[in-house]
Amino acid sequence: MKAYAKRHYGLDTWRLRNPKVIVEHITVSDTFGSAFATFNADVPDPELDELPGTCAHFVIDTDGTIYQLVSLQVMCRHTVGLNWTAIGIEHVGRTDAQVLANPRQLASSLALTTWLMSRYHVKLGDVIGHNESLRSRFHKELYAGWRCQTHGDFVKADMSVYRAKLATLARRSGVPLGGAVHHVTPSC
Repeated sequence: MKAYAKRHYGLDTWRLRNPKVIVEHITVSDTFGSAFATFNADVPDPELDELPGTCAHFVIDTDGTIYQLVSLQVMCRHTVGLNWTAIGIEHVGRTDAQVLANPRQLASSLALTTWLMSRYHVKLGDVIGHNESLRSRFHKELYAGWRCQTHGDFVKADMSVYRAKLATLARRSGVPLGGAVHHVTPSC
């Protein structure tokens, strides 16, 4: 991860320090086991042939069980341009709608994200879907071929629903939502 962070962010560390973003993802699989196998494989990235492979800090199963796979003090490779400052949460499922319609999984996700917001003082607007990565004010990517890369999971419309529910829970829990977040317009 240290070599990856150097190449992609100009950082000489593998440590995740003072994360500012939480990124919500979908595993595009049906079981925790298949997601775990993907993250546990020591396989280089096919595009750059470099390690580490894909990982996430947390995976939330369809029954609401939360698995922590990586320490919150370690960078994890889950979102191009944001791994240097983001915590990654994967949700077992095939679509955003599937997660939003699953009460147990959604409740666990909202509780975990609220706790992370509180612990790291992450603003509500910096809780993003994977698809929103290019609009994050924290996005930076030194490798030119990846500067405009994003994915289709947790699009803005679905994240608007998610953030509304998250705001309700955060307020009830006394977690500050933070001020307005300035999103950037990608030049892609």
